[in-house]
Amino acid sequence: MGLRERLGKEWLFCDGGTGSILQKLGLKGGELPETWNLTRPDDIKALNKGYFEAGSNIVNTNTFGANRFKFDNVPEIVKAAVKICQDARKEAGREDDAYVAIDVGPTGKLLEPMGDLAFNDAVDIFAEIIRAGCEAGGDLVLIETMSDSYEAKAAVVAAHEVCDLPVIVTMVYDESGKLLTGGGVEGTVAMLEGLKVDAIGINCGFGPKQMLPIAERLVKCCSLPIVVNPNAGLPRTENGVTVYDVDPEEFSEVMEKIASLGVHIMGGCCGTTPAHISRMIETVKTLPFTPPVLKNDTYVTSFADCVRIGKKPVIIGERINPTGKKKLQQALRDNNIDYILTEALKQEEAGAHILDVNVGLPEIDEPVMMENVILKLQSVTNLPLQIDTTDIEALERGMRIYNGKPMINSVNGKEENIKAVMPLVAKYGGVLVSLPLDENGIPATSDGRIAIAKRIYEAADRYGIPRKDIVIDGLAMTVSSDANSAIATLDTVRRVRDEFSGHSILGVSNISFGLPARELVNSHFLTMAMQNGLSCAIINPCNGPMMASYRSFNALMNLDPNLEEFINAYKDYVAGTSASSAGPKISSSSGNAVLSLAEAIERGVTGRAAEAMKEALDSGRESLEIIDSELIPALDRVGKGYEAGTVFLPQLLMSADAAKAAFAVVKEAMAGKPRTTKGQVILATVKGDIHDIGKNIVKVMLENYGYDVIDLGKDVPPEVIVDCAIENNIRVVGLSALMTTTVASMEETIELLREKKPNTKVVVGGAVMTPEYSDQIGADAYAKDAMATVRYCDSVFEG
Repeated sequence: MGLRERLGKEWLFCDGGTGSILQKLGLKGGELPETWNLTRPDDIKALNKGYFEAGSNIVNTNTFGANRFKFDNVPEIVKAAVKICQDARKEAGREDDAYVAIDVGPTGKLLEPMGDLAFNDAVDIFAEIIRAGCEAGGDLVLIETMSDSYEAKAAVVAAHEVCDLPVIVTMVYDESGKLLTGGGVEGTVAMLEGLKVDAIGINCGFGPKQMLPIAERLVKCCSLPIVVNPNAGLPRTENGVTVYDVDPEEFSEVMEKIASLGVHIMGGCCGTTPAHISRMIETVKTLPFTPPVLKNDTYVTSFADCVRIGKKPVIIGERINPTGKKKLQQALRDNNIDYILTEALKQEEAGAHILDVNVGLPEIDEPVMMENVILKLQSVTNLPLQIDTTDIEALERGMRIYNGKPMINSVNGKEENIKAVMPLVAKYGGVLVSLPLDENGIPATSDGRIAIAKRIYEAADRYGIPRKDIVIDGLAMTVSSDANSAIATLDTVRRVRDEFSGHSILGVSNISFGLPARELVNSHFLTMAMQNGLSCAIINPCNGPMMASYRSFNALMNLDPNLEEFINAYKDYVAGTSASSAGPKISSSSGNAVLSLAEAIERGVTGRAAEAMKEALDSGRESLEIIDSELIPALDRVGKGYEAGTVFLPQLLMSADAAKAAFAVVKEAMAGKPRTTKGQVILATVKGDIHDIGKNIVKVMLENYGYDVIDLGKDVPPEVIVDCAIENNIRVVGLSALMTTTVASMEETIELLREKKPNTKVVVGGAVMTPEYSDQIGADAYAKDAMATVRYCDSVFEG
């Protein structure tokens, strides 16, 4: 029986740790485990066979890090691993009920715009691995240990484009349920479900006890089979060897509790052994099995935000659409992306939940512009985006590189349009705005619109798009040309809710076209539409009367807990004056939004940051005064927000880039003058580890806080680090490692520094590190993130 036929219908069990077992077999610190597929295949086969014999249904190939950043013979490595695992399965007598998983781990790179790896290049990297595994006869693709939903998306897209095998994805969350890049459980699940993976879960990072709360969240929001593969507790060192404290008995006891939550596939990760898996299977296999339960929640997501479309109406900002907006049209012609970013930030601050993005002008290359604007917008705002275009190439390019599950505007009832748009939504996932018009035009009555809406729902069924992800546009048409148009629109919205239990959307301001005092008509019409069940309103969130209608409706309908939003917006309201929207606080000049230097840095608008710094210098201000009074405080606010969990990694990095651009202006102005620095710091990813995401983030932040960084790169031998520290009389060395198999190299580096350069402090970080682990390997400090590293260096150099 195929794996898809079994997923979600019975207990299935994965294997356990690989690297931690290979270390016991002699894998040296920094040695790449995947090389053993060619040099020590019998040991790998024994490892795989041990898991098959323990009862695992799904056993991973030894290919976690087999990508082109480490190897120039990826297909050979992968095909050898698949063959070894197949032979192990045969020797274990498990060919009828067990499966070989093509194991795909992270590249160790951040994708653009946060890093330097383009999304489509990441797809190509993953495709090479998966294609080789598929050609060798792998049974499924297991994408694991992903801390970035964007990288996970690239791997899933690659899998679907090169094979039709089942795809399972497991992510790595922190204790609060957040990914490295800021995404939460619910948003990640929504994206992966939209991408049509076969099972979703969590692995690594924690032991089973720490995974319980995250498993609970998965069960509440996920409609697919759920996978939980914990470590055997948290790592520590013992006589130079990495060990884990959770034994098979304790592991199985906690996994029994996790099983009772309603998960479906269970296994282990670092530190677990065939004994752990065997004991877990013995405990769990006789427990009642609960199939996955279909959830009916609709989410539009970004890399960090998750907007639910439900009872409370959602505001979609309409300002990034060139129709009738001459300044935006000119900005698009001039490729003035900063203008677009500022419009986005104004709408976010005014209360928008989602931003509409339409960049269609006849004289520009819309597909290229759409791709560029989406990437730039997602570097400065958490808000999910609505990709608004009639250009199918622009739509696909935008959906492909979008980080999350977007809203799509739109499809209609024309068969040609359905055939062009719905396959893209089926492939990439999205919440689809659907216009109830067809080859005969726009029906004048709600009966006609509801009939087309019904056909759109049926088409979505054929393409495998959940009905919950269809949002019907009630089609607001101006009452100046048809006195009954508002009535037909409101009746359509009501019937979508009542007859389909569906979601609806309106471009609200269309109702008043050609009339005076449009905002009066628009704001009252918005209230009427919400009363009839409107789910999403496309409006200008910077318009006071519109937002007053929205906030008042929520307050009166018990959709604003404790009236918090209403009170915050209108606490300074003065009776007899026009309602304020609590609008954007971004400074303005002549009606145009202009970011100050501090605002540009905090929001990551690089071009404006450089421009604002030049304006400040041209006004006669001293560079150090500007840095001390505006630039550093802005960075501090972002850093504190990151530490508090209110600012996420993309914003942290974009803010750092903006600060770097401002510093570059100062540097140019001070050419030939003495330069001050807090001191020099060495950063390196240790020998055997090519994952340099964390190190690169730390580098950016240290440089922005005034440090000179000697970046030795990745896979750096201890001797190179120590020699550099001695040569440059370095006071602080920062070491990073992602994999448990490379912590030995970190410990070796620290020991050599203690011997050769004992006055140098060592700060360590990385996915496998903990404060206790740091102490055990002799480090001076553990840094949980980039800002913690900055704070530690400040304590050393300024203490």
